[in-house]
Amino acid sequence: MNETIDLLNNHRSVRRFGPDPIPDEHVRIAVEAGQRASTSSAVQAYSLLRVTDAEERRALVELTGGQPQVADAGAFFIVCGDARRHRLLLEQDHRDYTAGLEGFLVSVIDATLFAQNTVIAFESMGYGVCYIGGLRNDLAAVDALLDLPDGLYPLYGLCVGVPAEPPADAAPRPRLPMEAVLCEGRFPVDTAVLQRVAEYDRGYEAYLRDRSGGKKPAGPAWSDRMRDIHGAPRRPNLAEYYASKGAELG
Repeated sequence: MNETIDLLNNHRSVRRFGPDPIPDEHVRIAVEAGQRASTSSAVQAYSLLRVTDAEERRALVELTGGQPQVADAGAFFIVCGDARRHRLLLEQDHRDYTAGLEGFLVSVIDATLFAQNTVIAFESMGYGVCYIGGLRNDLAAVDALLDLPDGLYPLYGLCVGVPAEPPADAAPRPRLPMEAVLCEGRFPVDTAVLQRVAEYDRGYEAYLRDRSGGKKPAGPAWSDRMRDIHGAPRRPNLAEYYASKGAELG
C-alpha cells in the first residue's frame, strides 16, 4: 500500500550482524524519531542506554542467556523505564515520589512506544534489529555491571546493526490470524479462540517446514510452546528487583 506499511510487514528479528558500527548520526536520527512516539501526559518516562564498552557487552552475552549478537551487533542498547528525573524533581521540592503502580506501568508503556518507533526508524535506514528479553534473566547482575541508578527500570535489550543473515532466513515469521486479534464489539467465545490457535499452529508448521527445505519441523507446535512458557513462573525475581529500584508495584 505504501512504503511504511511495507516496512512494517517485512520486519524480522536479525540475530547475525556484520561488523559495521552504527554512525552516531544515525543513532541520533533514530532516537529523535523514537521520541516522537505518544507519551502519557508528556511524561516521557524512558531512557536508552547505549553500552559502548566491549568487555561489558561480552559480559552481557552471558547475562542474556548466551546471545552472541549482543556483542556482535553494530550497537547494543538497553531500553529503560525512567522515573529518575521525576523522582529528582520531587526531591528538589522536598516531596515524596508516590506514583504507585500507575507510574511503573506508564514507564513501561512509554518506553515500549519509544523503542518501537526507534526500531522502525533504524529499519527504515536499512539496519536489522533484535529485541533481547533475556536481559531480564539476571537484572541484579546487569545492574551491578552497569551501575544503574535508582528510578531506572531496565526492560529489555536492543541489538542494531547491518544484517549478515542469508536470504533463506529473510521470510517474516507468521503471526496469528487477524481474526484472533481484531475483535468487533465483543471478544469471541473460548472455543473460537482455540480454533484460531489451531489454525495458526498449522500455518506455523508450514512456515517451519518451508524454512527447513520440506523437512518435518523439529520441536513442539506453537501452542505447546505457549503451554510450556506460561505453565510455570519465569524470572520470578523481577518484582523484587524493580521494587529495589523504586518501583511501586502494589
